[in-house]
Amino acid sequence: MPNPKGNPENLQPLKSDREEPLTQNLNFRVTEKMKEEVQQQENPPEFCREAIQEALNKQKKSSRD
Repeated sequence: MPNPKGNPENLQPLKSDREEPLTQNLNFRVTEKMKEEVQQQENPPEFCREAIQEALNKQKKSSRD
């Protein structure tokens, strides 16, 4: 009979080897075509994080100039 309170291992926080842990969620709307193209990537969440970070870095650089 399964444990009604779930597996205790699932209650532990996820471990990460990142400098900053991924603790927040971000939701936004995209077109259907964009969603399909992102989902075709090898690692869609990491692809989105990298794209957002690249855009933020580019914006910071252009605001300094």
